[in-house]
Parts: sequence; C-alpha cells; structure tokens
Amino acid sequence: MPRMSRPIVLVRGSGDVGSAIAVVLHRAGYGVAIHDVAAPAAPRRGMAFVDAIFDGTCSLDGVTARRVDDVADLVAAAADRDAIPVSTASLSDVLDAVAPAVLVDARMRKRATPEVQRDLAPLTIGLGPNIVAGATTDLAIETQWGDELGAVLTSGSTRALGGEPRTFDGHSRDRFVYAPVTGVFATSASIAQRVEAGEVVATIGDEQLAAPLDGILRGLVHDGVVVEARAKVIEVDPRADLSKVYGLGPRPTRIAEGVLEAVEGRGV
Repeated sequence: MPRMSRPIVLVRGSGDVGSAIAVVLHRAGYGVAIHDVAAPAAPRRGMAFVDAIFDGTCSLDGVTARRVDDVADLVAAAADRDAIPVSTASLSDVLDAVAPAVLVDARMRKRATPEVQRDLAPLTIGLGPNIVAGATTDLAIETQWGDELGAVLTSGSTRALGGEPRTFDGHSRDRFVYAPVTGVFATSASIAQRVEAGEVVATIGDEQLAAPLDGILRGLVHDGVVVEARAKVIEVDPRADLSKVYGLGPRPTRIAEGVLEAVEGRGV
C-alpha cells in the first residue's frame, strides 16, 4: 500500500461511525489515527474498529486497525498505512504526538453537551446532536437519517436528538436493549450469534438482559465494559443477514463521505 501522501487526521471514537470515517479517509490517502477510551461501550463491533482496543487488532471492510500503546509510534504507524493506529492514551498526549491537521469528533454522544474543540487542530469537525459549526467545531456533519444525512454545515447546529430507529422487518426501537442500571456488562455471547426472544444474552450485576426478539446479534457491548444506565447495549437484527452485521453500514458511510467532502473542501 502506498505511503501517506496527505496530512494526518485524528478521529475521536472507534464506533461504527468513527471507524467508517477512518476507512474512507485512509482510502483517500490521509494518514489516520483513532483515539478512544480504554474500554469503549460501542455495540456494533462487527462494523467498527473497537475490538482492536480489546484484542490488539481487527479488520473492517478489508482495512486493519491496530492498537498502538506508545504515542511516540502513532505518526509512523499512520504514515506506514499498513494499519490504522488506535490509541487509548490521554487525548492531550495523542494531540501532542500527532499534531493532526484535522480532528474529527465522531464519538456520537447523544446526550452530552458538546465541548468547544476548535483549538485542538487547524480544522475541527463535529458529528452528532447539537454540534454548532463555527462554535464547538469549525464544521459540523448532519448525522440523522434523511435527505440531509452527511451534509456539511459551515454554520449553525446539527439537528437535536430525536426520531425513531429505522424499521427492519416490522421492528424498530424494540430491536434494542438498553442498560437498566449503570454497571459492568457481562456476556459470553458474540456478534452475529443467533438468539431467540427471551433468551438471556447478558447481565449487569443482578439484572438479566434478554433478547427482545428472534434474530442475530448486530450490536453487543464487549464483555467487562462499564456501561451507563439507558445506554444501548444489545441490538437484535430480525433479518438474520450477516452482511448487515459486518462491514460499513449505509449511514456511517454517508457520514464519512460528508467528512471527506468537508476535509477536501478546506484544501487539506
């Protein structure tokens, strides 16, 4: 694979959206590094690089990500392009080591108040509800389903959290299981495993979490991760189609294309 010919982009978040952005930018020739916490609670692990944090390496749509524990190695790893480096070091240490030309906040924190990040890189891009282009970040990307999905905002706010999940075979929000309490998520199940309605898939302390319907596990937080109450921890897909469980999803891909448009539109 050719060496990096474009600047380094730091993507915050190893979930399905952040990972899709990393893949798209990587393929466009940018050096890419991913930053996340040490034990992310991202459920769609077959569509993300999150397992590289737990297992050391993983692949998504033919692209490999690898955990890099020494921040001094991040720039070389991004430039080599054999694998996208993933770091769980402090953000300040990663920023000092990488000095990214672009920072993309793809953590998709639905209920958190976005912090101002415009001073973290020459170009900053925010995703998710309530990001304000020109205030919290330089640019924003719309992430809600609809005609504006993936649109680049140069001013104003992205849409507030709202709406219902997409419907698959007549099932919408009932496909998901949300954490009833804060605690350690424990499971021996795996992504793409077939489950039946009522089958216990995981526990949080004394709370048992059962599959809400028949299907396969599209989303499942990694065993041993601390999750917050009301967090989405399990998703069952009634279509039982492995192509919907692994790879780049249509929504993350459209968002990633919007990020690439934003970066290239600024001449980076």
